[in-house]
Amino acid sequence: MTRRPLRPLARILDARARGENPDAIERENLRLRAEAARAQAHARAEGRLLVLAATFFLAFGILGARMGMEAASAPAEPTVAARPAADGISANRADIVDRQGRLLATNMLTHSLYAQPQQMIDPARAARELARIFPDLEEERLHARFTAPGRRFLWVKRRLSPEQIQQVHDIGEPGLLFGPREMRLYPNGRMAAHVLGGAGFGREDVRAAEVIGVAGVERVFDEVLRDPANGGKPLRLSIDLSLQAAITEVLEGGVRLLDAKGAAAVLMHAHSGEILALVSLPDFDPNHRPNPLVEGDPADSPLFNRAVQGVYELGSVLKAFPVAQAIDRGLVHPQSVIDTRGPLRWGRFRITDFRPRGPEQTVADIFIHSSNIGTARIAQKMGVEAQRDFLGQLGLLEPLPVELTEAPNARPLFPRDNWSELSMLTISYGHGLSVSPLHLAAAYATLVNGGTRVEPTLLRRPRSEPGARILRPETSDAMRAMMRETVARGTATMANVAGYQVGGKTGTADKPRRSGGGYYSGRVIASFVGAFPMSDPEYVLAVALDEPVETSGVEARRTAGWTAVPVAGEIVRRIAPLLGMRPEIAAGTADGITRVRN
Repeated sequence: MTRRPLRPLARILDARARGENPDAIERENLRLRAEAARAQAHARAEGRLLVLAATFFLAFGILGARMGMEAASAPAEPTVAARPAADGISANRADIVDRQGRLLATNMLTHSLYAQPQQMIDPARAARELARIFPDLEEERLHARFTAPGRRFLWVKRRLSPEQIQQVHDIGEPGLLFGPREMRLYPNGRMAAHVLGGAGFGREDVRAAEVIGVAGVERVFDEVLRDPANGGKPLRLSIDLSLQAAITEVLEGGVRLLDAKGAAAVLMHAHSGEILALVSLPDFDPNHRPNPLVEGDPADSPLFNRAVQGVYELGSVLKAFPVAQAIDRGLVHPQSVIDTRGPLRWGRFRITDFRPRGPEQTVADIFIHSSNIGTARIAQKMGVEAQRDFLGQLGLLEPLPVELTEAPNARPLFPRDNWSELSMLTISYGHGLSVSPLHLAAAYATLVNGGTRVEPTLLRRPRSEPGARILRPETSDAMRAMMRETVARGTATMANVAGYQVGGKTGTADKPRRSGGGYYSGRVIASFVGAFPMSDPEYVLAVALDEPVETSGVEARRTAGWTAVPVAGEIVRRIAPLLGMRPEIAAGTADGITRVRN
């Protein structure tokens, strides 16, 4: 390294020759060196600040670009990364979403708790602490299992919450171990419980567990949901979560107000058969699916799907079918006059009307005011075989091919070997044939959509082909007009929601006894099936209440007009705006204008 002296000899000698002070040369050199050092330090600081500024700029640029990409991308629900299979056990299961892509079922990573008693230090303390953490476990039973001779492994709990995991950790027992696994999670709780069904564990070991469907669409589409070839693509249902929630809330209110034993409701697209909502009450939380009943009436279990499994004699709602068939075959038209004098006798049996309305009525009035005698006389014009064939074409004599585990066992009840003339008469007005509310909704969709058969589905169908033609379009037009009149001035006026042109038919049927034959006194199934808007029906709504009673008046009232109909009307009032339907307001006339100011 070359050093420069602070007092160079040549300059000192020259300064002495001129009589100057040589010390000034040293001070000048020190000043110049100090200035050079400051300049170098300043330049170094500027460089460091520039590098730091560039680093921050680059980091914030990357962060902003990433945020922009996330904002521009399509929203997606977070999913749990699939873990490798353990001993051939795959825990991967696809999500289930509604028609709008909202989450109905997904997976959540959790842990199971198992014990290896040979590694336990204090089994008594472990049993005591576990019983404190899990109230459903018994301390004595746990301790006996932990200390059983030869016991090397036992399950303690299949699913744990994060809080429970921490509490078990705090016990500090080396013989208590955790196994990772995925559990099925239903984030909406009870909503659409009977549609989803539920899931449980199949094959399992300490490292993984197989999630399998046990009921509902979870079981029907079990292989599809577990198939790795689908890449985790969610199963999209036709159910709309908003409609499901609104109908559930209204139906629960109706059950409480009317002290009903249970209820069911189905909302279906009239052309595609897509089920937009399916509610059965009482229901359950599929996150904690209850055990089936081992004794008593299965219909008392919250697992029982009243909309699909429940087959009931539904009363006058079935009157639409003989009327539609007779009109379609040209035997009558809406203004045809029918003899309705009563009672109508067949052998020792008598058929009467709930409210007689005279010796003669038109077909339209028979339908609108629900005459049993008139409907039976219309059925007589067609005969037994024609009635049976027509009901079969509507799908009312066989299980529906809807994607639910329970559907194949929901077989309509009817006289299979002895469909007599008496059976024809009673079935015409709703007794002797038991079907589910879902059967009824599908059959009414055929009546109002122009006459093509509809098969209900729980899968989203962007496009759907029309089914087989059952009725002429003109017959469907006539049925829609009579259904509209039934709500406007007949037995279902409480379903007349202003602006939405609701049409439908009521039904009140006595409940048959479980044994011994005959019917209960004062126990009914009240139902209403409607469609809207009747000018061009898009949606069909079926509502059924089990043993409702309306007690606001002097006498208890159980008929559908006082029970099922107002519930259905409130449902339409709630869901029509959710369906994007704007109320139709009739234009005013000059005579209806009141001048309030000159």
